[in-house]
Amino acid sequence: MSMDGLVDRPKGERIGSAPDASYAVRLRGITKTYGKARAQQKPALAGIDLDIPRGSLFGLLGPNGAGKSTLINIMAGLVLKTAGSVEVWGADIDADPRRVRASIGVVPQELNIDPFFTPRQSLELLAGLYGVPPSERRTKEILAALNLTDKAEAYARTLSGGMRRRLMVAKALVHRPPVLVLDEPTAGVDVELRQQLWAYVRELNRAGTTVLLTTHYLQEAEELCDRIAIMSQGRLVACDTCDGLMSRIDSKTLTLVIDQRLNELPPGLAALGGVLDAPDRVVFHYRRSEAAVNHILAAVQDHHLSVKDLSTEEAKLEDIFLQLTRTRAEGPGD
Repeated sequence: MSMDGLVDRPKGERIGSAPDASYAVRLRGITKTYGKARAQQKPALAGIDLDIPRGSLFGLLGPNGAGKSTLINIMAGLVLKTAGSVEVWGADIDADPRRVRASIGVVPQELNIDPFFTPRQSLELLAGLYGVPPSERRTKEILAALNLTDKAEAYARTLSGGMRRRLMVAKALVHRPPVLVLDEPTAGVDVELRQQLWAYVRELNRAGTTVLLTTHYLQEAEELCDRIAIMSQGRLVACDTCDGLMSRIDSKTLTLVIDQRLNELPPGLAALGGVLDAPDRVVFHYRRSEAAVNHILAAVQDHHLSVKDLSTEEAKLEDIFLQLTRTRAEGPGD
């Protein structure tokens, strides 16, 4: 079912179209320090600057303890920042905290449901707490959009794990927030539920909702997100498109299966970085920016060899993630 009408979006706005005015979230110099005494102070965030465009599906990645949850909780008004500024949908969290809270919906990793309430009762209660007038509530639409209509009157304690996850998303949508935050939404869930949740998220995003996703499943972020930020030890170490992040590791692997067995690699192929991985398999490691495939294949042909099969492998988001977070962890002064 379409998510149209479940989120507020300015008329005529195109995803990613406007420059400065189209940021869903703007963070400047966000710092969070725990501990009152100077000697006991522990920085959780150290000057985070981050812009999340309206209409984007944005990934926030980082190892445990990087500060992701602290940053999200500051955005949601659940944790007080030590310094910096937060704007959500054009509202400043210091000047207009109620508007900021009304502009963001958070789906936490932990299941937070009342076992003695039905999904319909939970949504109606939460809508009332947000001050949504009865005439403007969309409980029926939200339940239908998340395939919970059949369980609308069932106690939450009787719902399956997958339905409880859907209910968490539904609760975050009752006040029609233009920004939806998903904090590890698929942690510990099965493959089928994961696919269902991502189908809902994609549909919400197409309808205009800005989605901020934190996940330890890097493949999910790579497939879903148009931009990704990576945190390490309370700092932002990268923020770019997936392609932009991939270009940071300029390496590629080409594996050729040839039609004959070799005892040693011809010098011409060895000069191009080839390694005899098996009697009939040669592996080349080269820089992606140099586009060496044509030269390699030409050299293979010059040595009167025929290729039976070939495969290529590029750097994955996981490689970028490990490189950036390990560099930060091993850097001086951290």
